[in-house]
Amino acid sequence: MAIPKFLEQLLTARGPSGHETGPAGVWREACAAFADEVGGDLVGSSFARVRGTADGPTLAIVGHIDEIGLHVSHIDDDGYVRFGQVGGWDPIVLVGQRVTLSTRNGPVSGVIARKPIHLLEDEERKKVPELKDLHIDVGAKSAEETRELVRIGDVAVIDAEPRQLRHERVIARALDNRVGCYVAAEAARLVAEGGRAPGDVLALAVAQEETTFAGSRTSAFVHEPDVAVVVDLTFATDQPGVQLGPITKHDLDSGPVVARGTTLHPLVFEQLYEAGEGEDIPFTVESLGRGTGTDADAIHLSRAGVPTGLVSVPCRYMHSPVELVSLNDIEAAARLIAAFARRLDPSISFQR
Repeated sequence: MAIPKFLEQLLTARGPSGHETGPAGVWREACAAFADEVGGDLVGSSFARVRGTADGPTLAIVGHIDEIGLHVSHIDDDGYVRFGQVGGWDPIVLVGQRVTLSTRNGPVSGVIARKPIHLLEDEERKKVPELKDLHIDVGAKSAEETRELVRIGDVAVIDAEPRQLRHERVIARALDNRVGCYVAAEAARLVAEGGRAPGDVLALAVAQEETTFAGSRTSAFVHEPDVAVVVDLTFATDQPGVQLGPITKHDLDSGPVVARGTTLHPLVFEQLYEAGEGEDIPFTVESLGRGTGTDADAIHLSRAGVPTGLVSVPCRYMHSPVELVSLNDIEAAARLIAAFARRLDPSISFQR
């Protein structure tokens, strides 16, 4: 199984939180091939609607289109760019990375660096680098040249193209959460091409999850879904250093992860569970005692409340330039949610 072209385009597009225009355009163009209605909003979120065949509940399938990135905070007198983070980074993975800055005159290449190991003091070598110790070098000869290229507030992402590894495994930056947006669109496409669902299926690619949950808040408010399934990534447990017990076992190729938790609706979970069993789709279950750390935390509180579920794809090396997932798990997640959508009969009630 090769990387689907749509997913590859999503992973290649640059779009940190608040600057999602590029990947949002890719997503809407792909959804136009099967959806009855496609659009966007002022926050940067997008939707694609597949109309239902009866008076069933409207289902929102939600992934977030933004990725983590960097923002320019200062240009020093030698022309080096200082930066902060958009979303959450482990600074140790940033040293030596190539970056692409988005500027008013187009992309600018640079590299994240610090002084070489030969010049580090013994104590410095033992410490994890902090963002304040790093800089971006754009190859300029002066501060004036850098300031002509880059402005304060410009954003950057790691320059790391997607690559396919063995056994249908993919590495890329921005798998978190272009995968969720791809699954939302793919599930809606499967519904559209498989006879549709009783109610409308509304795929959403929402903005700013990594910083504010803004896109999920505003999208849930305006579209008023009757039920929602959020699609995100979770931590794969088959990598060194992961301790089972505090978290549930979900390895790569074990299928999507269906969550249970205090903020997630129990009937949505049961319906997802039964859809997986009924369609013979592999999946695992995780239990969350408080919030989910995903858009589900915002959506379930919208208006008078939205019954919400969470389906995740296992991922190794989260929030790094080499996030790693299995295409098999992505495909299974889309099939599971499409099967769930087809089971949402008009008579279903989520009243507790």
